Amino acid sequence: MDALRIVMNRADARELYPRIRRATEQLCAPLAVEDMTVQSLPEASPLRWHLAHTSWFFEQFVLAERAGHRPIDARWTYLFNSYYEAIGARTAQTERGQLSRPTVDEVRAYRHEIDVAMMAFICESSDRELERAAFVLELGLNHEEQHQELMLTDVKHALGSNPLDPPYVAGLAPAGSRAAVPLRWLRCDGGAVEIGARDATFAFDNERARHRVHLEPFELSSRLVTCGEWQAFIADRGYDRSELWLSDGWLARTRLGWRAPLYWHDDATLFTLGGRRAIDPAEPVCHVSFYEADAYARWAHARLPTEAEWETVATSRAPDGNLLESARLHPAPARDAELQLFGDVWEWTASPYVAYPRFREFDGALGEYNGKFMSGRMVLRGGSCATPRRHVRASYRNFFVPETRWQFSGLRLAR
Repeated sequence: MDALRIVMNRADARELYPRIRRATEQLCAPLAVEDMTVQSLPEASPLRWHLAHTSWFFEQFVLAERAGHRPIDARWTYLFNSYYEAIGARTAQTERGQLSRPTVDEVRAYRHEIDVAMMAFICESSDRELERAAFVLELGLNHEEQHQELMLTDVKHALGSNPLDPPYVAGLAPAGSRAAVPLRWLRCDGGAVEIGARDATFAFDNERARHRVHLEPFELSSRLVTCGEWQAFIADRGYDRSELWLSDGWLARTRLGWRAPLYWHDDATLFTLGGRRAIDPAEPVCHVSFYEADAYARWAHARLPTEAEWETVATSRAPDGNLLESARLHPAPARDAELQLFGDVWEWTASPYVAYPRFREFDGALGEYNGKFMSGRMVLRGGSCATPRRHVRASYRNFFVPETRWQFSGLRLAR
C-alpha cells in the first residue's frame, strides 16, 4: 500500500470534500424526484441510490473506523452496499429501482448527517488519525466522482427511454456543426515503452504497477470516428454483414436488434442530455459497444488500438495526462487540433481488462474495488464529456462488458 498512499493534508481535504459532495448534489438539481427513482437498465442505478451509496462509502470506510461511531441506520448497509462481499449481504443491483424507501428526502438527510460527521473528522481529528485515513479519504472522493459520471449516464438512459424525450437540461446547446478535421495517421515506431501510473500521484490499483511492454510499429488515427462516417457504415449494410463481426458480437447484434448506435432514431436525430436533435456528421460517434466498434474497424480496413498503444501516444502528447479544459456536459476544445485524446468519448481498445504485472489490490474490503472484475471486460481509455476533470489522465483504465452501450463510448482507429 505504501506506493499507493497519498497523504491528503487537512487544508486539501477541507476544500475538496465539500466541493465534490456539492457537485454530486448539483447534478440532481435539474431533476424531479420521480427522475431520481428510475432504474431503466439492469446495470444502471437510480440517482437516489447513487446519493446514498456514495455517503455509505464514507460511513463504512472512514467513520466506522473511528472509536464510538454508531451507524446512522444499520439496515442501510444492506441497501447501499454495492458489491463488497467482505462487508456482507446487499440488495441485488437489478433490484435497486424496486425500492420506494428510503425516500429521496431521507437519503438527502442521510447525506447531510454524513457530511457533518466527515467535516468534523477532517477538521478536528488528530494529525495522526487524519494521516491514517488520508488514502481512504482520497479514494472516497475519487469514488464519488466516478459515481457522478455514472449518474449522468444512468439518467440519460432513463430519460432517453421515455417516449416524451425529456431533456436533462432544457436548451443545452450542442457544440455546433462543423466540418470534421481530416483524418491523419500518426506513426509510432514501437519498441520498449512504459505504461501505468507513476507512484507520485493518486491512481486506482488497476493502473499499477508501472511496467515495460514491447510494441510493434503502429499508426493511430488523429481523431475519433465521426457520426458521418458511422452513417456510411450503416449505409453499406455494416449491421447486416456477419463477416465484419466477431461471433459473440453478431449474436449480440441479432439478439438485441442493433441497427445503429444507442439513442439514434430513423429520422437522423439522436437523444442527448439536452433533448432530441439532428445528428451532426462531424461529431464523434457515441454510445456504441465494443462489438460495434470492432466491426466498424474491420469495415474501415483498420483495427482498434491496444491500451498500451493508446497510452503511449497519449503520454507522449500529454505528459501531465491533462488536456481537458471543459464543462462536464460537452466536449472540450482541443489544444492540439490534430489529436484530441481526452474528454470527448471513452475509446474502446482491443485489450481485455486484466491485471498488470505486479498488480496489488487495495487492502481489506477495498481490494474488491477493481480486481474482482478482471474477466470478460474490455478496456476503454481517454475519458468522456461526462468524466470529472480530476480523472482525466493517460493511465486511467475504464472497463465494461463488450455489449455495453449506455456509457459515452466511441472509437479511434489503429493499424
